Order: sequence, then C-alpha cells, then structure tokens
Amino acid sequence: MSPRRRIEAGERDYFDFTVEPKRPLRWGLPVTAMLTGLVAALAIAASVFMVAGHVSQDRTQARDAAALDYVRGFMTAYTTLDPFHANDYADRILAQGTGDFATQFKGKMNEILVQVARAEPTTGTVLDAGVQRWNDNGSADVLVAVKIGTASPDGKSTVESGSRWVVTTVKEGQQWRISQLIQVI
Repeated sequence: MSPRRRIEAGERDYFDFTVEPKRPLRWGLPVTAMLTGLVAALAIAASVFMVAGHVSQDRTQARDAAALDYVRGFMTAYTTLDPFHANDYADRILAQGTGDFATQFKGKMNEILVQVARAEPTTGTVLDAGVQRWNDNGSADVLVAVKIGTASPDGKSTVESGSRWVVTTVKEGQQWRISQLIQVI
C-alpha cells in the first residue's frame, strides 16, 4: 500500500493535517428561543397576578354586597314599626342581634315594647348604605341613611324624617347578625 493512494468520497484521510475552517456559530435561533421563552414566562406571571387580583376584588365585592344587602333589610325592618304587633317586632329584631346589640336590646325590651305599642305606624326606607370598613374580627361597619315616614292620625299627610346609623354586622356561620347599632347625629 502506497501512502499516495487515492481517497474515495466518504472515506477519511488520516494523513491530511490541514485544518478545515469551523462553520460560524449561529446565535440567532438560540437567542430568539430564549427571549421567546422569557417573554412567555413573563406573560404567564403577569396573567397569574392579574387573575389573583381579579378574584380577590370579586370576593371583596361579593362580601360587601352580602353585608349591605343584610343591613338594608335589617334597617328597613328596624325602622318600620307596627304598634299592633309590637311583640313580633321585638322578637324579630332580637333574633337578628348578637353581642352588645342583643344584650342592650334584651335589657331594654320592655321599654322598647311600650314605645312601639304607643307609636304611630311608620315605614322605614333605606336611602343608601355603604361599607365604611372591615374590622379585624371579620365584622363590617356599614353607614346607612334611612328615611322614616309616619302617617298623620287623620291619614291625610305623611311626616318624613331622616337619620343615619352605623351598623356593625358580623357573619356567624352562614347568617349575618347585627352586633352594634349606633345612631349618628
């Protein structure tokens, strides 16, 4: 065998020490892939944060709406007096109370019954209500504006008056209850 033999296509020449130039590295595709992956990860992270914020806001709005709905109903019942059913009125209001409100209402129940029985029939209407703040114990302070209409004894005219209240409501189990009721002057 001669060292000068002919090298065929596809066969390696072990005696050829010439260095073939390396092909230039192509960075375009790897860099583009990394940047695309980074942008996709940032988009996913931003979407997660936006969804979490949206869910939190929805929960807050639902909790506010539930508290406001309950307080509106309670204040309508509280300011609507029927002297012919004073005992039913007191029982209804007491059943919705808890904490300080229930204790104070129980203590003054006889006085309240006498006042309701002597009063003219009234119709309470909640003009507006808004959550003032949420307390650390899960209760909400709700500011309520109420209009009370009283028919005159002859029934020809109606006397209206307004008042504002700060109602503290707390959810006990699955039911809202009133824990404090303060009239704002």
